[in-house]
Amino acid sequence: MTSTASPPLASVDRDATPAPPAADGTPPPGTQDRAAAWAELVRLPALFTVPGDTLAGVAAAGGRAGARTLLPIGSSLCLYAAGMVLNDWADRAEDAEERPHRPLPSGRIRPAAALTAACGLTGAGLLLAARAGRPALAVAAPLAATVWAYDLALKHTPAGPAAMAAARGLDLLMGAAAAGSAKAAVPSAALLGCHTLAVTAVSRRETTGGSAAAPLAALAATGVLTRLVTHRRVRLPAGRRAAAAPGLPGSTPAGGARTTPGGAVTAALAAAYAATAARPYFHAALNPSPPLTQRAVGGGIRATVPLQAALAARSGATATSLLIAALAPAGRLFARRRAMRKVSIT
Repeated sequence: MTSTASPPLASVDRDATPAPPAADGTPPPGTQDRAAAWAELVRLPALFTVPGDTLAGVAAAGGRAGARTLLPIGSSLCLYAAGMVLNDWADRAEDAEERPHRPLPSGRIRPAAALTAACGLTGAGLLLAARAGRPALAVAAPLAATVWAYDLALKHTPAGPAAMAAARGLDLLMGAAAAGSAKAAVPSAALLGCHTLAVTAVSRRETTGGSAAAPLAALAATGVLTRLVTHRRVRLPAGRRAAAAPGLPGSTPAGGARTTPGGAVTAALAAAYAATAARPYFHAALNPSPPLTQRAVGGGIRATVPLQAALAARSGATATSLLIAALAPAGRLFARRRAMRKVSIT
């Protein structure tokens, strides 16, 4: 799956004057190509997996999603996009051999522009977090540092998957901090981090394949996480205990059956999470070829959304959980648009 052919830099005329818009206002082909290249660089369809971090964190902290929630969501989106751009900037030499079609090795985007964008997006993410309050900024700063450390130093080391897991967990905690209590969201952040750890471990063989160990471990982790989300004791925030059903003082016994509407929603979302992640992991374990390993990574990324939704439902925020769950079909519809069909989620 690697190529030693030189990237087609000569086919890109960077000095050409952009064509004017068409009479009907349609952007010229060069503008569309540049927009598609940037969409590919930031993994635009994958951005639909980001708001659920904040919303699950807000739910775990006992808050309610509102207009102020847009600030930490915007911060998360900026920092995630910065990480995607910086990832390709750091891997541009490797991608020239293994993924020459990507925006940087193909010459569609210059490395200097990508690095500038990563810096700008990081600054914007920190600024939005600061606007959300000092507690949110106190989490966003180490989150940004983790993103940069992963892309520039830790990615190809044994600490890489743990760093990526920490980044997802911190992203959830930022939403909780903006809502008033990061401490209350630590269990949810740990579960989301474990899922991210499993996906990242699989992704390390994305281009070479050849190992069934990581998909098998990810498959086992999916089963354990599904059980923990649906069966572990859940202590609801104080603001929601009054709304708990009689005889259910804000908690569910470990291993006990959930009979409340919120419990049914949690179980359904956890099942959706398991179904989304488990099948591609299983196929990659049976045949750890690069294509099936890439599908496993994509499945794991898509499974993030129902897991976030299940975590929100587990915290008693049923409406928020359904809002998060709606991001999954919205992301799929967006990815099917003609302009987005060539943009990979991984």
